[in-house]
Amino acid sequence: MAGEDMNEDYPVEIRESLSALESSLGAVDDMLKTMTSVSRNQLLQKLDPLEQAKVDLVSAYTLNSMFWVYLATQGVNPKEHPVKQELERIRVYMNRVKEITDKKKAAKLDRGAASRFVKNALWEPKQKNIPNVANKGKSKH
Repeated sequence: MAGEDMNEDYPVEIRESLSALESSLGAVDDMLKTMTSVSRNQLLQKLDPLEQAKVDLVSAYTLNSMFWVYLATQGVNPKEHPVKQELERIRVYMNRVKEITDKKKAAKLDRGAASRFVKNALWEPKQKNIPNVANKGKSKH
């Protein structure tokens, strides 16, 4: 949409939705320009394998999602198209990558720290009475 004049041609009920769509499309356009400004090889060289997988999965999911929208605009039911299975397959792999990432972020057990924590948390009787008993015994002799 070129401007506000075009917005006046549409019913009031959908103006906000159209404005939101326009800003979303602008954001997608900006992201695509950013992604295509750097070659894929240059981008992936800077990333570790897990990050590379994330970039590939997000790219594949985005392209398939855009194709889903295209099908819907052409009157084709995307739920009956193979793109649905492809999106589900990508989602499964995204979940696998997320599990791997979560395992890496999980706290590791520091046995020494855990041992000190437990030792300090346990109750120990006071040591005052023991030296007094020893002193009393020495003073009598």
